[in-house]
Amino acid sequence: MSLDPSLLAQALARMAGGVALPIEHLGRLSGGANMESWSFDWGGGGYVLRRAPSHEMMEGRPFGHAVEAAIVRAARQAGVSAPEVVGELVAEDRLGSGYVMRRIEADVSPARILSDPPPALLADIARELARIHTIPVSEFQHLPSADAATMVRDLKTRFASYGGDRPVLALAIKWLEDHVPAPVPPTLLHGDFRIGNLMANADGLAAVLDWELCHLGDRHQDLAFGCINSWRFGHIDRPAFGVGDLPQFWAAYEAESGVTVEPDRFRFWLIYSTLWWGMCCLQMADIWRTGLDKTLERAVIGRRVSETEVDLLMLLEEDAPETQRLPIRLDQPAEPRRQGEPSTVEMLEALSDWLEKDIKPKAEGRDRFMAAVALNALGMLGREASHPMTILDKGLADDLLAGRLTLATPGLLAKLKKSSLAKLSADQPKYSALTAAIRKWST
Repeated sequence: MSLDPSLLAQALARMAGGVALPIEHLGRLSGGANMESWSFDWGGGGYVLRRAPSHEMMEGRPFGHAVEAAIVRAARQAGVSAPEVVGELVAEDRLGSGYVMRRIEADVSPARILSDPPPALLADIARELARIHTIPVSEFQHLPSADAATMVRDLKTRFASYGGDRPVLALAIKWLEDHVPAPVPPTLLHGDFRIGNLMANADGLAAVLDWELCHLGDRHQDLAFGCINSWRFGHIDRPAFGVGDLPQFWAAYEAESGVTVEPDRFRFWLIYSTLWWGMCCLQMADIWRTGLDKTLERAVIGRRVSETEVDLLMLLEEDAPETQRLPIRLDQPAEPRRQGEPSTVEMLEALSDWLEKDIKPKAEGRDRFMAAVALNALGMLGREASHPMTILDKGLADDLLAGRLTLATPGLLAKLKKSSLAKLSADQPKYSALTAAIRKWST
């Protein structure tokens, strides 16, 4: 999507009550599968525009950018390291829906942050969550609110709408139904509090970003969400946000908030959040198919469901009888011998080599990021073409949802492990849980 700098200059002038000074150093930030973020300089200051290019892209969302901006302002007032909101876009700006914030100069890259986390980062995360959870619920009664049982039912409905044919997801839904915790008084939740939405510098946490999923609910959901393996970015050995240990994180949160963390409730929301992210990946595929967003990034995220399936099995297998947790033997498919004209696999390999060697090195900014996304997509296709397989099984999923088959069913856990590992090997062979699961499960 493009952005007209002259229109942006006029919008800033309206917000600041000044003249339309020129926009400088405008560039789209990488990432942002749901919303665009644009960095720019204006009037001697640095700013970020967070927006949806069209009002149609906001349809179906529980609240718009005006409400989101109000939440950010309330968080900042509560002492949270939230950006300073300058103003919201209006229809007359002709820039879509969004708002402008003052830019914070810190690192947002998960790879860089987690390669050497600042010593204070885990305590800072606990502090920020505790402060978010003090924001008065009375100010935001209009935000989405639902108890755990309703949220599980909603995931089950979404699962059916996406085909209802992935057995591991069905197994997780049934587990959640059987382990719904008792209701608690609602707390204002960030809803997407994780590495990737946090900025950091050498001193620790510098900013909390992306407030579009705020809602009212159980504080343990916020505590667990950033601890799912997808948001640890390869640091499977650091279960608390990819930064440290859970007991250390829980103790820091309890000291800041005065509220005791309940391990069983935390585990429920960890499994729920892992499943929720898998559903979001399936939703990305639907968004791409409908044409609402035909970007390559959207389609590729749709193939990350297999990450969550292995993560879910790693979480759920502790509930299986020991007799069903025996080592499994993984098949090693032989590489076919190639002759004659280039095969589909070889053509994909040639295309990947060209993109890697000739295109990506010359690209900058988001173009370089998208080149990496394209290489990821080509890798998926090549591995799948080399070893075709499917894990879709509506009948098995239905049996799991109905409780006719369980983790105690002989051979079921081993079957799910084998098929999930094979799918993840094709989709994301560098995903951290793949190596960990193979080491833990195989003979």
